[in-house]
Amino acid sequence: MMTRVSVAEARKDLADIINRAAYAHERTLITRHDADVAAVISIDELRLLDALIERWEDEEDIADAHEALLEAREDNIPWESIKREFGL
Repeated sequence: MMTRVSVAEARKDLADIINRAAYAHERTLITRHDADVAAVISIDELRLLDALIERWEDEEDIADAHEALLEAREDNIPWESIKREFGL
């Protein structure tokens, strides 16, 4: 469930909003001039989001490293060619 409240309402009902997030896992969007500006979620949901973001970033890093390795292989010069070129 997601509730929307203005900043003024959130200020007035902050303890209740926090309790609903902590114990009922209710998400609350806080708005300013009818635009969403913040959210209150449970600490469990925050930790889950952080873990998912970290995993996603790790997967991006792995994909980037894999791509760099593939590009490096394309630019490789065989050792035998280098030895021939320099008379080794």
